[in-house]
Amino acid sequence: MIQLLVRFNWTWIVLLGSDNSYGLQGMQRLSQQAAYYDICIAYQGVIPDLTSATNQTMRSIVKGILKTKVNTIVVFSSKSKVSGFFPFVIEQGVTGKVWIGTEDWSVATLVSGIPGIHTIGTVLGISIKYAAIAGFETFESHVVSKLLRDTSNGMMDLRVDCLQNTDLYSMAVKNFSLDGYDMTSSYNVYKAVYAVAHALHQALGCDSGECQKIEVQPWQLLPLLKQVRFSVGNSSVYFDENGDPPTGYDIVTWVWRGTEWSLRVVGSYTPDPADLTVDPAQIEWASDIDNLGKEVPPSICSPECPTGHRKLQTGQHKCCFDCLACPAHTFLNSTGSTWCQACELHQWSTEASKVCLDRTVLLLAWDAPLSLALLVLLALTLFMTLGSGVVFLLNLGTPVAKSAGGRTCLVMLLALTAAAASALCHFGLPSRPACLLKQPLFVFSFTVCLACVTVRSFQVVCIFKLSSKLPRAYDTWAKNHGPEVTVLVVSMTVLSISALRVALNPPYPSQDVDFYSNCIVTESYVSVLSMLCFSFSYMGKDLPANYNEAKCITFSLMVYMISWISFFTIYFVTRAEFAMAMHVLAIVSSVLGILGGYFMPKVYIMVMRPKMNTTAHFQNCIQMYTMNKQ
Repeated sequence: MIQLLVRFNWTWIVLLGSDNSYGLQGMQRLSQQAAYYDICIAYQGVIPDLTSATNQTMRSIVKGILKTKVNTIVVFSSKSKVSGFFPFVIEQGVTGKVWIGTEDWSVATLVSGIPGIHTIGTVLGISIKYAAIAGFETFESHVVSKLLRDTSNGMMDLRVDCLQNTDLYSMAVKNFSLDGYDMTSSYNVYKAVYAVAHALHQALGCDSGECQKIEVQPWQLLPLLKQVRFSVGNSSVYFDENGDPPTGYDIVTWVWRGTEWSLRVVGSYTPDPADLTVDPAQIEWASDIDNLGKEVPPSICSPECPTGHRKLQTGQHKCCFDCLACPAHTFLNSTGSTWCQACELHQWSTEASKVCLDRTVLLLAWDAPLSLALLVLLALTLFMTLGSGVVFLLNLGTPVAKSAGGRTCLVMLLALTAAAASALCHFGLPSRPACLLKQPLFVFSFTVCLACVTVRSFQVVCIFKLSSKLPRAYDTWAKNHGPEVTVLVVSMTVLSISALRVALNPPYPSQDVDFYSNCIVTESYVSVLSMLCFSFSYMGKDLPANYNEAKCITFSLMVYMISWISFFTIYFVTRAEFAMAMHVLAIVSSVLGILGGYFMPKVYIMVMRPKMNTTAHFQNCIQMYTMNKQ
């Protein structure tokens, strides 16, 4: 029976058994074996003897079957008990089910003769292989004909009392045909009688030619019964170590033509070696009587999950589950699993994937159109930075250059040039030097530039606002190279952070499949420095126009912030080529922001408005600031 359930993938079943050792033991053994084959028993019921007191129990069993919505029901029962159960099945309109029966009732005309039983669905039976008993049919017909004789009132006079309640006699009275499977029980009884006779023969010591007159107990007969071996026709009768006859079974199905019943062999089972053969095309499924074997009715709690989905058990039965799609970067190429397998590091997958795909290597190739556009922008940036450096070098002694920081401006422009040049490390296949330089070079260079701007803004605020309040403190800070020391300390701090990062986690050419959070540390440091720079420039918003850098620095820092916020946002969302281009663009934008906001206005005055680059003009601006302040 288990093999039959497995053959048709019926994993969600109802198990019924008669209230006797035959039914209860059968139920117990099938329940134990079902777990090994992932077969779930949705409902179990015990069929009692039919009495007025058990009518409600019978109806409850049928309701239990209907409630589980199971299509396959296995019934271990004797024909006498199941014949009292099926009328309740018919009464409640149960149709379209598959009933798997044991030999005792599945080939019994006592059950198949129940009115309306042809509506219950498909019946498959397990029957011991049948062999004809020579002369039995002629003998049976002759004996029964002598037992029956008509009386004057048309009733039947039953001469032999001991046959009145037997199934064989009832079959003969109702004129049932004596085909092979009507006589299966008789064939089994025939073999059983001979088996007991052989065991008694051994127990009574009849091999010597004379039997002993002793009383044999059942427990004495059982071991001898397991050892018998004899032949009936061409078949050998014996028992295995479990007491089962290893002769195999036939798989039979009920065939209806209107209300005419017959049996058809549709398969067989041999226990040694275990082999089940079934021809589904010969089975008349309840929903497809006109087209034999077209569709096997399913009996499952949950359909199998498609590939790329895993099972999530939803109740106490593992046959009942939901199907969850495997998340991205995992896959599942088989059904029935409860977990998804992670892709290899060099692979990826979308949601509900059944395979992982190799990652495509994305980089900014030197000859790609996007790369060429970025390289042109980078070249212009470097040209502007170096050009500004030349202008400042030629006008280093002028008031505009001095107010901007003097020689400090050359350091800032050199730092901006190095920061812009770090973008070249992002093009082409990565190399070890490029990995080591690209982030530390930009962060250190840009930090030097921001530190110079911050210190310069602080100096201007001190000169106009704090020097009169704290003259000695400012003089001490200025005379002891306070600005230079401050720039050096800030720069060395970020250089130490970058060096520590490289030492602890040396960057090397690899496939970037994760976001490295330690780069946030250095970017956060630069952001804090930017906030300080903005604060000092904002404090000098009411200074003379030639010293008021608030708007220019605010513009530069806004460009820096927007560039890097945009890059990190895109980087968190995607790792495509556009994200790498955005990284280069953020570097170039940061440099252009400082260059355009801080240096370009001063270069414009030096080159295009030389009259504003005089000591007199600056002194006039300071006098006007002092008069307005008073």
